[in-house]
Amino acid sequence: MLKIKDLHASVEGKPILNGINLEVKTGEVHAIMGPNGSGKSTLASVIAGKEEYEVTKGEIILENEDIEELSAEERAHNGIFLSFQYPIEIPGVSVTNFIKTAINETRKAKGLGDMPAKDMLKMIREKSELLEIDRKFLSRSLNEGFSGGEKKRNEVFQMAMLEPKLAILDETDSGLDIDALRIVANGVNKLKSKDNAVIVITHYQRLLEYIVPDVVHVLYEGRIVKSGGKELAHELEEKGYDWIKEEVNA
Repeated sequence: MLKIKDLHASVEGKPILNGINLEVKTGEVHAIMGPNGSGKSTLASVIAGKEEYEVTKGEIILENEDIEELSAEERAHNGIFLSFQYPIEIPGVSVTNFIKTAINETRKAKGLGDMPAKDMLKMIREKSELLEIDRKFLSRSLNEGFSGGEKKRNEVFQMAMLEPKLAILDETDSGLDIDALRIVANGVNKLKSKDNAVIVITHYQRLLEYIVPDVVHVLYEGRIVKSGGKELAHELEEKGYDWIKEEVNA
C-alpha cells in the first residue's frame, strides 16, 4: 500500500524529517507515537502533500506509484485521507453538501460523472447509520458550533463516505472525552477492511485501547527509532519517552 524510503523533509528551510523508512500493507493499522516536536504531524502532512513542506530526499510510494510530484488534491483523489487536529469551520455549507462536493470532485478526477442523487442518499443513510450519526447533524454547517467530539465524528463520517485507501488520523484523540473517543474509535474500527490501511498518529496510548494497531512506531527527532507490537505503546505509557532518548543517544 504505502512505502516510504529515506524520507527527509523541511519547512521554511528547517529540517524536520531525517530519514523515515516505513511500509504499511493493506489491512494493517499502524500507530505512530513520539514526544512533541518529533515530526509526527509533519509526516502526516508530507504524505498528504501539503505544499508548505519540502521533501528534500526520499520517496513516497502509494500502490507502486511515486506520488511525490502529485498535489494534495491529486493525492486525495488517489485515495489518501488526512484528518486534522483542528478541523476548520465552513459556515453556510452543510455537512451533506460538503461531502457531496468532495465525492463528485473525486469522481470527476477519475473521468466519472456525478454520483446519482439516489445512490448518494442511500450511501449517506448507510454510513450515518453505521456511525450512529443523527440525520439532523448532517444538515448543520460544517463544524460550526461543533463540540470537539462532533468535529471528530464528522471527520470519520467523511472518511466513511470517501472510502480512502489510506486514512491518516492525526491526533484524532486530541481534546476528546472518553465517550467521544469511543465513538470515533468505533467508527474507525467499522471502516477497517482488508483493502485499506490506517495510520494513527497519537501522543497517548489511550486511543490504542480502542483502535488496536498491528505495528507501533516511535518517532524521535525526525526518525523512526523503534517499532514493535501494541505492547510497545503500553511500555511508552509506563516509562514515558525518556528511555527512548537514552537508547538513541547511548
